[in-house]
Amino acid sequence: MSTVTREQVEQALQGWTEPHLGRDLVAANALREIAVDDAGSVSVQVALGFPMSPDARQRLGESVHQVVSAVAGVSAVKIEVDCEVRTHGTHRSTDAVKGVKNIIAVASGKGGVGKSTCAVNLALALSAEGARVGILDADIYGPSQPRMLGITGKPESPDGKSLQPMVNYDIQSMSAGYLIDEETPMIWRGPMATQALEQLLRETNWDNLDYLVIDMPPGTGDIQLTLSQKVPVSGAVIVTTPQDIALLDARKGLKMFEKVNVPVLGIVENMSTHICSQCGHEEHIFGEGGGGRMAEQYGIDLLGSLPLDIRIREQADGGKPTVVADPDGALACSYREIALNISARLSLQSQESASRFPKIVVENT
Repeated sequence: MSTVTREQVEQALQGWTEPHLGRDLVAANALREIAVDDAGSVSVQVALGFPMSPDARQRLGESVHQVVSAVAGVSAVKIEVDCEVRTHGTHRSTDAVKGVKNIIAVASGKGGVGKSTCAVNLALALSAEGARVGILDADIYGPSQPRMLGITGKPESPDGKSLQPMVNYDIQSMSAGYLIDEETPMIWRGPMATQALEQLLRETNWDNLDYLVIDMPPGTGDIQLTLSQKVPVSGAVIVTTPQDIALLDARKGLKMFEKVNVPVLGIVENMSTHICSQCGHEEHIFGEGGGGRMAEQYGIDLLGSLPLDIRIREQADGGKPTVVADPDGALACSYREIALNISARLSLQSQESASRFPKIVVENT
């Protein structure tokens, strides 16, 4: 008869950190069951609240198998990994968006840091991991998602009131760019733009999405505040470059989300390094480690770093972003790791602990 106990197995698992969650499976409440029989055979059921491709599940299962097998007295190990995306951490004071479980805002304090390209690749990466994903292009004045997704034409309206999302690469999308000519400027004041955005969000027939990624416009103006106040954003991701000027504005974006009680899931450092396509020389042309220092300063996670690579730009401009253009390449793997980090951090958000949006009071001082 084996002397190994369930408590020993659990204690061993407490000593191993799941890399995407950033904590052990016990602390993450991700262990559904641990069973030990008299012969020392152990069965572990892992239940995760974020998507994982079969390959990612296998890697996690192998890691857990290795940890449990090292416990004295264990004769055999069986690991089962289940994934189910739930609704996490939304504001109770905002109405849910029909057909959407979780909304992730991808933001930057300033333009030119590659935020939109990151947003579409992260949406595609979440889809590649097995989630149902949509993307909303919230940049009313400069929509770019139609071109990056390689979609032309206008959305259908079956009832004259709502819009069918445009679909490519298994991604549902909506953008003001579908409704106007690509070269037509949107000469609208802020209230018109925010009203249009709300309509695009709520009057699109999103079809059972696990995640809706919102590609935010740069800055901290009307549209950003409207989204934070009136939309049940589950979490925000800040995209920045290592450059000091970009980091200054990224901090403003982070502070804005903090003020409106939207959890910041972490920082993505884009263009962290440049690798020459001719000779392979690597150079930090925008500085080095700025995203990591910012994450440490504010006590949030650095979700990952991405290089400045001409292929990312060429593939997005060509309507076939990196994750689908080269799904097995190193760049796509980086996006998928970041997407896993984002969805895993989001799965730790408790719906019960979600805060209400605070009332904004303007006083004369």
